[in-house]
Amino acid sequence: METKSSSSGAKMQSNRREVLWRLFRPHTLTASFIPVLIGSVLAWQIRNGLNWGLVAAMLIASILIQAATNMFNEYYDFIRGLDTAESVGIAGAITRDGIKAGTVLSLALVCLLIASLLGIYICSSSSWWLALIGLGCMAVGYLYTGGPYPIAYTPFGELLAGLFMGSGIILIAYFVQTGSINWDVFLISVPNLILIGAIMMSNNIRDREGDQLNGRHTLAILLGHRRAVQFMAGMFLVANLWVVVLTLAGVLPVWALLVLLSIPNALQALNGFRNKKFPAEMMPGMKSVAQTNTLFGILLTIGLLIEVGVSQL
Repeated sequence: METKSSSSGAKMQSNRREVLWRLFRPHTLTASFIPVLIGSVLAWQIRNGLNWGLVAAMLIASILIQAATNMFNEYYDFIRGLDTAESVGIAGAITRDGIKAGTVLSLALVCLLIASLLGIYICSSSSWWLALIGLGCMAVGYLYTGGPYPIAYTPFGELLAGLFMGSGIILIAYFVQTGSINWDVFLISVPNLILIGAIMMSNNIRDREGDQLNGRHTLAILLGHRRAVQFMAGMFLVANLWVVVLTLAGVLPVWALLVLLSIPNALQALNGFRNKKFPAEMMPGMKSVAQTNTLFGILLTIGLLIEVGVSQL
């Protein structure tokens, strides 16, 4: 009896850990740490070295803010009735797994608290002006689905998510290492801005019909399914062409063209949405969009690292 009880308890603990891990929505977390890598490697080219303590703090803080944003999304979608036991996607800790809504909200706040403590260390090592930017990032994470006028209910979700998570994190990661910002770093951050916007767009395409019934006015709703997929195709095209142009202009090294190897993933992602009607059919497409963002970011980072190595020979 004790053995059976112990086995049952261990299984429950394992299931609980799995549910909590899903709350972090791990497939989305690359959107938070890839920008830190890009910004840090760009700074490495200037400093010929990095403060690895700051890199680690930036990585963890960015991941925690992203995780908190995901938890706020889970909480408020449940509170507003958007998430049910029948909803498709990784959400469902509250509706399917029995985690209390208050627990999800508390975990989100704990993530922000730890991120704030890391932010104090980052600011003390660079500039206290970053505290305002960090608070702004946290506010956007909360207001995306929280507050009286959630950003997720408007056509501007893709743009704001891209600005704060894409360009914003790259610029901060660069600044904490160098103490400065320049126009080239922002230009290099733009493809990441676009691809993070594409992740949000893929989510909104999948949820378009349900969101419309619940009063949202996302870009995907305004465009309709076919044109929203075409818009996302344009996002992939512009992100890759942007890198080509910056390479031809000498802003990026030729190694940055490695990002073009991510194009097959982008095509696969688009095929995951074309002529699809039901949310469950679009899940593979959503996964491919996130993978495209990850692969693009890793390839760009590798290209920049190669340039660092070549310049130090």
